[in-house]
Amino acid sequence: MKAYVIALETVHDEAMFAEYRKHVIGTLASFGAHFVARGGKCTVLEGQWQHPRTVIIEFPSREAAEGWYNSAAYQKIIGLRHKSSSGNLVILDGV
Repeated sequence: MKAYVIALETVHDEAMFAEYRKHVIGTLASFGAHFVARGGKCTVLEGQWQHPRTVIIEFPSREAAEGWYNSAAYQKIIGLRHKSSSGNLVILDGV
């Protein structure tokens, strides 16, 4: 079953986040992942959306998503995201 990493973010330091963005792509390939949505326009139809940036990454399985998040390659750059943005990150199982 596919799984999705969904990030809702507010970027506070564009330069540092650009560095993170540049490196994160290279951490995904070995886990069979690809971006479904990466930023882009978001129209809120109901309720409130807390962060202006939404990212959705598709993985072939939850195990692959967890493996990516815990990988040495991703952990090496995660601090760039933490220092340059705030938000939420979840893994959601597909159907």
